[in-house]
Amino acid sequence: MRLSTASRFGRNALVIGAAASLAGCGFNSVPTKQEAAKAKWADVQAAFQERANLVPNLAAVAKGAATQEKEILTGVVEARAKATSVQVNAGDLTDPAKMQQFQAAQSQFGDSLSRLLVSVERYPDLKSIVNYQMLQSQLEGQENRIRISVRDYNAAVQDFNTEVRTFPTMIGAKLRGASPMVPYQATTPGAEVAPSLEGKM
Repeated sequence: MRLSTASRFGRNALVIGAAASLAGCGFNSVPTKQEAAKAKWADVQAAFQERANLVPNLAAVAKGAATQEKEILTGVVEARAKATSVQVNAGDLTDPAKMQQFQAAQSQFGDSLSRLLVSVERYPDLKSIVNYQMLQSQLEGQENRIRISVRDYNAAVQDFNTEVRTFPTMIGAKLRGASPMVPYQATTPGAEVAPSLEGKM
């Protein structure tokens, strides 16, 4: 039995209306924003990993001149090991406990690294070593990249969280089982700000 033109038109209008309704409910925008936040988190992890990769070279250069500072060097190496062992994958971005664990490990690593940089100030010969100057410059640049990556991730999380918590897109978010993500927060005041290394070169 053939459908009349009016019936076909009505059915097409219904399909179009349903599609528009789903689009208005965030059925497509929620996963788009979720994937954007996950991509920004990957940038954060990469930036922290690049910082971790610089530390063995910095410690090796410092070790010869800073034999009295073995405790600080040991602390840096241990904090680096802990920081690189704590992993947060895209599926963990809604888990505040896992995010806090990652943040705490990175903060501890950053603190021990700062202590190392301060301790080597006592060794004028070390500051004149070209490799040390180069590594310190790279580290300063990496701290800035970390700060920018964290800022971009937090902006993407804010955008996603707004999407899943506002009407009507919250309907699509509930249908997809999407939960708000956890922003990156410094565990110590100012830890999200790149340390100033001016005057240490």
